[in-house]
Amino acid sequence: MMDKITNFFKISIFNNSIGDYLLAFIIFWGILSFFIIAKKILLVHLKKIALKTVNDLDDFIVEMLSRIGFPVLVVVSLSLSSHFLVLTESWRSVVRYALVIVLTIQAMVLAQELMRYLVTKAYQKKLKTQDASIESMVRSIMNVLRWIIWALGSVFILDNLGVNISALMAGIGIGGVAVAMASQAILGDVFSALSIFLDKPFEIGDFVIIDDFRGTIEYIGVKTTRIRSLSGEQLIFANSDLTKSRIKNYKRMDSRRAVFQFGIVYQTPVEKVKKAKEIVKDIFGTMAGVRLDRVHFQSFGDFSLIYEVVYYVLAPDYNTYMDKQEYINLSLMEAFQKEGISFAYPTQTLYVRKEGA
Repeated sequence: MMDKITNFFKISIFNNSIGDYLLAFIIFWGILSFFIIAKKILLVHLKKIALKTVNDLDDFIVEMLSRIGFPVLVVVSLSLSSHFLVLTESWRSVVRYALVIVLTIQAMVLAQELMRYLVTKAYQKKLKTQDASIESMVRSIMNVLRWIIWALGSVFILDNLGVNISALMAGIGIGGVAVAMASQAILGDVFSALSIFLDKPFEIGDFVIIDDFRGTIEYIGVKTTRIRSLSGEQLIFANSDLTKSRIKNYKRMDSRRAVFQFGIVYQTPVEKVKKAKEIVKDIFGTMAGVRLDRVHFQSFGDFSLIYEVVYYVLAPDYNTYMDKQEYINLSLMEAFQKEGISFAYPTQTLYVRKEGA
């Protein structure tokens, strides 16, 4: 019985005995099981360590290790166990090609995650704060980087598969020059998007004025930025146009400077003219969230004595500014009514001269 079993395992198939195949199979499952168990144990320990730290680098490393897929472990185990068999050059090439393809694809996936992490960290480090545009900008930049990573990975795979890529690279180079010349505007917008991402002149939610257009930033993409105007329509700007324009960003304003004038009639006594200035100062003394800069009897107008008031609203919101201005106007009307000071309005005095008088 033992002789039959021994003879059975000695039967040769494709230059290897059944015993060799069985040994290679056992080694394959042994290596694969070792990789699976080692991965699980390593991930458990690393997760425990990551929970004790405040930075996210170790969390990212755990995530990267967890992304190493089962096909990678299978192909690596198959490649290692195949050394215990006598294989033809064709079969060894198949194993090698499978190893190259699977490992390269896995490397490209990990490279994408690494680039996403680095881009996000660079963005957050530059701004020190989180904002609503970060995901949009990271996604836009990652779309470009993803194409570059997969293009380089594909060239690497073709080169290792024995494909002559010299002619291919030459064609790609010529085609790339032609495409670049034909798409200068698009490439300009892409680089402008990168400039917006790094320099950050505005972000989603900012109220901006660009030339004669004004509105709130709604989306920042690779080619265009979209703004919701005050009247409701969406304005779409090429990124290259934005980087060449002068942009007023009202959300970055710490305080708002306001200037207004009012006039009183010429018949107002000098004492009341002086009193008007003190009334304005008293009004600002009772207000919170504003800072009076100056108030002056500025000039003699055509039909009024003109005062100019300059003050600062200590908040950038436009509605807040209008609330303060409304309070000032109402307070002036009440105070002037009590003091008997009249606001001026356009008037004309007609002098009639009689003949012979």
